[in-house]
Amino acid sequence: MTTESSFVRVLGRRDVLTLAFGAMIGWSWIVLTAEWIGRAGWLGAAGAFVIGGVAMIFIGLTYAELAAAMPEAGGEHVYSLRALGPVWSYVCTWALLLAYVSVAAFEAVALPTALSYLAPGIRQFPLWTIGGWQVYATEIAIGVAAAFCITLINLLGVRLAAVVQAAVTVVILLAGVLLATGAFFSPLQSVELPGFVDGATGMLGVLVMVPMMFVGFDVIPQSAGEIDLPSRMIGVLLIAAVLMAIAWYVLVIGAVAFTLDSDSLSRSSLATADAGASGWGSPVAGKVVVLAGVAGILSSWNAFVVGGSRVLYALAHSGMLPPLFARLHQRHRTPYAAVLLIGVLAAIAPFFGRTTMVWFVDAGSFAVVIAYLFVAVSFLVLRRREPDMPRPYRVRGGTVVGTTAVALCILLALLYLPWSPVALVWPYEWAMVLGWAALGGLLFASRNWWSRDGSASSL
Repeated sequence: MTTESSFVRVLGRRDVLTLAFGAMIGWSWIVLTAEWIGRAGWLGAAGAFVIGGVAMIFIGLTYAELAAAMPEAGGEHVYSLRALGPVWSYVCTWALLLAYVSVAAFEAVALPTALSYLAPGIRQFPLWTIGGWQVYATEIAIGVAAAFCITLINLLGVRLAAVVQAAVTVVILLAGVLLATGAFFSPLQSVELPGFVDGATGMLGVLVMVPMMFVGFDVIPQSAGEIDLPSRMIGVLLIAAVLMAIAWYVLVIGAVAFTLDSDSLSRSSLATADAGASGWGSPVAGKVVVLAGVAGILSSWNAFVVGGSRVLYALAHSGMLPPLFARLHQRHRTPYAAVLLIGVLAAIAPFFGRTTMVWFVDAGSFAVVIAYLFVAVSFLVLRRREPDMPRPYRVRGGTVVGTTAVALCILLALLYLPWSPVALVWPYEWAMVLGWAALGGLLFASRNWWSRDGSASSL
């Protein structure tokens, strides 16, 4: 091990783009599409993703400028620390870490769910029931084994993680072509699913999940210390990844709508896979789509271990968490303790079963909106306080863009609060959010125990 604190810049354009896009396109497009259409109708769901996607573009523009101006590991932590000081920076970064851990946990539960579609017989040795879903020993074993593999990949270096990311992203894109082509030639020839369900309330029910579907573009600033590109290109690739994700989610919703009727949708456990099978008239196509979903699980999981470990590294490097998390492996140049911690947390998730997937999405969405809010505020503060700071990627109309991003984040955050018709579920989702906040407060209050001067920069 080493105490030297320096990453190796090895990531190129393709690596950065696939890292971000693959992070945003995980397993949700396979397992949650029926939920989205059921809540809002297919047009309502697509509209919610467009609206949420536009909000992400405004937020992404603030990220693009800041990431290009400060291409350092830790992203949001670096920006908010410079603009708002240590307390608010910690709140921002700790919220973001909840979102990243939630994604890793989600994927650890989603993987055995996906594999059970391909081979239903893998569900063996029932253990207990949580939220109406049976938890099986074999599913736990699969989730834990996958957590071990993803953790090992990330321990061996970001270069290997980027190669894996590129490979699985190609599989996902090929499945998208398969799904869209099957929908175009679907025997339905028309959409039988309702366009809208429950009006604005239905769309809001999908909109509260959208931030978590787009979380991932911010993996780019997290890994900025390992990107070997001109600073301006970081911002360009970030926005490109968001636009690609918007198009992807709308395509998937449309493909399901053109391929399944209401009865088929209500009976489906994995609507996108069934849409692929129906469009091509063969169950093989459905299994191919699920394989792409498995690739999506791996791509998203891999990216968020990269991002989450860099968040932990940044917090420790600033003296806000134990210095162990700021140490890099001597050979592989990875924050090994941070990677291991996220791997352990992901390995625990399968013990709680499939019900927890929606809890992870909702709680993580709320957390990431809070982080986005602080980044947008940091953008405005630095525009006013440091107007001459070099900005290789400078957003036009910065004040308008930043103010719009702040307003959109506040509006999104309000949707999760108790008075909203689509608020976080009590007690499960609120327990996750409040428990994480309490843990974060305890760690922050204890920071002087492991840092004499509040900084771990010498590690």
